[in-house]
Order: sequence, then C-alpha cells, then structure tokens
Amino acid sequence: MPAPAFPPSPDLVPVRRALISVSDKTGLVEAAQALAAAGVELVSTGGTRAAIAAAGLPVKDVSDLTGFPEMMDGRVKTLHPVVHGGLLGVRDAPQHAAAMAEYGIGPIDLLYVNLYPFEATVAAGGDFATCVENIDIGGPAMIRSAAKNHGYVAVCTAPEDMAEALAAIREGGTTLALRRKLAARAFARTAAYDAAISTWFAGEVGEAWPARKAIAGELKQTMRYGENPHQAAALYVFPNPRPGVATARQLQGKELSYNNINDTDAAVELVAEFDPAASAAVAIIKHANPCGVALGPDLKTAYLRALECDPVSAYGGIVAVNRRLDAEAAAEISKIFTEVVIAPDADDDAVARFRRRRDLRLLVTGALPDPLARGQTFKSVAGGFLVQSRDDARLTAADLKIVTKRQPTETELRDMLFAFTVAKHVKSNAIVYARDGQTAGIGAGQMNRRDSARIAAIRAAEAAEAAGLPASLAKGAACASDAFFPFPDGLLQAVEAGATAVIQPGGSIRDDEVIAAADEAGITMALTGVRVFRH
Repeated sequence: MPAPAFPPSPDLVPVRRALISVSDKTGLVEAAQALAAAGVELVSTGGTRAAIAAAGLPVKDVSDLTGFPEMMDGRVKTLHPVVHGGLLGVRDAPQHAAAMAEYGIGPIDLLYVNLYPFEATVAAGGDFATCVENIDIGGPAMIRSAAKNHGYVAVCTAPEDMAEALAAIREGGTTLALRRKLAARAFARTAAYDAAISTWFAGEVGEAWPARKAIAGELKQTMRYGENPHQAAALYVFPNPRPGVATARQLQGKELSYNNINDTDAAVELVAEFDPAASAAVAIIKHANPCGVALGPDLKTAYLRALECDPVSAYGGIVAVNRRLDAEAAAEISKIFTEVVIAPDADDDAVARFRRRRDLRLLVTGALPDPLARGQTFKSVAGGFLVQSRDDARLTAADLKIVTKRQPTETELRDMLFAFTVAKHVKSNAIVYARDGQTAGIGAGQMNRRDSARIAAIRAAEAAEAAGLPASLAKGAACASDAFFPFPDGLLQAVEAGATAVIQPGGSIRDDEVIAAADEAGITMALTGVRVFRH
C-alpha cells in the first residue's frame, strides 16, 4: 500500500493532554505532578488514576473519554477508537482532522505506559493461567499506535523516557527528534515483551525449535571497543538472566572490556562446575581458555595450585573462585597482575586488599550459575544465528566404561572426572592432564589432538621446572580428551608425558587400536560416551 500524502510533521508539538497507564508506579506521582504543573490534562486508568487522584491532582478516567467502563476484568478499557484515534490521528491531515472532529476524538500528545509484569511473573514461577493474565494487550497496542504516530505523539515506556519528555515540555514541547528517539525505544520495548511471551509460550507447549525465534536483551553497557579497537561493542542482558558476569556487581576497577567480559564468563562458568561445599575451586583463564584449575581446602591453596599449572600464561589473566573471597586468597592473587577477579562474594578484608591494586577489577555475582540448568547458547553466522542447548554434561564414576585390562584406582577415577570437567571448558581440540584435583597441563585449540597432547605435556614439564620439581606434573596424571582419539598417536603422546589414566568419549572406528595401545602401555582408560567439544 503506498504511503498517504501526509503533510510534514511539525518539529515542536506542545503537550496539552497525556494518557498515563502504568503497572510499575515508581515515580508516577512525581511525573504526574510535573505534567499538571505544566498545564497538561491528565487521563488515566484504574489503579494509575487512583494513585494520581490520591495525590490531589485532577485526572480523568479513560472511561470519561470513551463512554465505556472497564470491563471483562480489566481486559477491555483502552481498546477504543477514541483512545487510538487520539493517538493515531494525523492532526494536519484534513481527513483525519475531520474524523476526529466528527466523532469527538481529542488528540493525545503524550503516552506514558509500562506493561503488565509478564517477565517478572514468569521469573517468580507463576502458573500458566497467571502468566497468561499478565500478558498485556491494551498497553502494547497504545504504545505501537503512539510510536507509529510519533510525528505528533511522544511515547514513554520508562521513567528515563518521561524525564526527557518533561524536560522538553518545560521548553515548550517535544521535538521531532526526541519523538523519533522515544518511538524507537517504544518499538524495542514491545518487541522485547513479545519475545519474552513467545519464548515462554513455546516452552509451555513443548516446541523446542519454533518456526520463528525472537531474542531480546536490555542494554547494560557500551564499550570503548570490541575484540579489537576498530570494532564497536556493547553488553545486553537477557530478561531473568543467569547469574554470572552479565549480572555481577563491580566493586572496583575500570570498566570491563569486551574481552574481559568474554574471558570472565568462561572463568565463572568453569569454576561453577565444582561444589563450593565440597572444596574450594579456582580457575585462571586467559583468552577464554583455562591455564590453571585446582581444588583445595581453601581458596588460597586452590589458587596456588591453579597458578602452578601455567604461571606464565596466568599473568594478566582472569581469576574465578567458587566461594566467598577471603583476604588470604586476595593477598596471593595480588602478587601478579590480574585483570579481573570474580567471586560469589568477597569479605571486607579481601576488598580492602584489592584496593591497593587499582588496575584490578573485582566482581561479585551473588550466586554461581547452575551448570545443570537448562538454557541455550547463541552464535552468529553470516545470515543468521546458531542456537543450541547449554552443555550440561555432568559425569560420575558410574557413567564411565572401563575398556582396558587395568582398572583405575579411586584416585585415578577422581582425577579423570576432574580432568574431563575441565576439558569441557577448553577450546577444541582439548587435552587436559590432571593430578590430585589440579590441572598439570592444558593443550587447547589445536587442529589435531596429538599436538594438543604435546602442548599439554610441554606445559606440565615447564610447570614442574618452575616449581623446582624433579618430574613433569603430568607424571602419574589422568589425561582427558574432549573427543575420541582418531588414532593411537594422541594417546601414546599422553603415555610418553607420564599419564597413567585416560578418559575420552570413544566412538572412533579405531577404538580397538586405541584400547590395544593403552593395554600395551599398561595404563587404564575410561570411555564416557559423551563428547564435550567447545568451539
């Protein structure tokens, strides 16, 4: 349909009438008082009107305009031509002006609406009927009408929008530039609202992959640049977000960069794999890969053990811990340059210790992300995006199939499971050596598994040398591979490094050859049946 030949929109529109209908009434009375002081006629609905009237301000009920009362338990109150005509009418178009005059439709110059709390209702565990009743209909309809007719109407969906509109009203009216900006925000809000509803509804009816998938986030932070200085970047947060770096509270340090956030997310997701009630855990991350992970009776011990794995790479890295950060651990972490430390919480002494390192960013999350929680991850590709369920693989000894003649010891079993858990968070191809709850060497992101095993062995040997130990940290260690060994060479590289136990998914057409090589070397090997690629 060709666009009608409407006259150009005016730059300045005085605000004479405002319609207000808000679920979240924070700042409502103050906004209404400011509008009334500017001589704006107020029209409202239900509880919003009652709150404005209780403040002693003159306010009309929307039913005074429509001639219809609220009905059907409030489902129908603003869905009326008088309301939408007042929002959609192009005042300078003769046909529109004539229709408004004929049917007694007065213009509405400002709309302030925030929506039924659908997202909060879902987050609070509302049942199906309650969630459905919190799907707003009239609000989004009015917002879209006002936003479409932004040539004449200013639409506000949040207190910050109202603050900008009020400032303009005090200067004589809203400008076209402001109205366009507010309209863009309004359409984004209704889009996010519909995305939340469609995502919830798809889940309720068991539609894992709906024909259309909407993703919405709220801007939390813009950044100086992205992965590189020539790239722009920003951080958006999902509704009802998973605990982690996106929701963390920053206690000190300069603003987080794109790479800081990416690496810190990898760190906190890894360390959350380990139950804080069972042991302290520390992960040190560099370029989204762990360079050291360890368990211990306390965070200081766990940190020193994690650092031992690769002290060179740890410089300028990210440290994540799974318990409340204490001063003893903070003192050790402070001894080398660290970009970010993230913890569920931090005691006052730890915070005070870090204040001496102004270049260090300290984040507290309040909780650890649940590694077993259902969820999805996203990756952009040219022309679209990939979506997959979050990798919630969690193995126990009972899940393992021992395929060699030699059975593992209890210690080897624990180390195999620890190493495989870490491998889940290492970029593929991944090889991880671990011993006594401590990574001994990590090989990440290589194009073949043998090279990853070689690199992990080199790390283990270098770490032992740095610590003044007579033998490589890989000697007597368990070796985890994130996918099967396609040939025996990768396994033999692990044997050469000193590993006595290997854990891997299995599934290669040469599994028999790999098992035979393990038997010949006298090591034990477990198959998981689960691959944990991380690209």
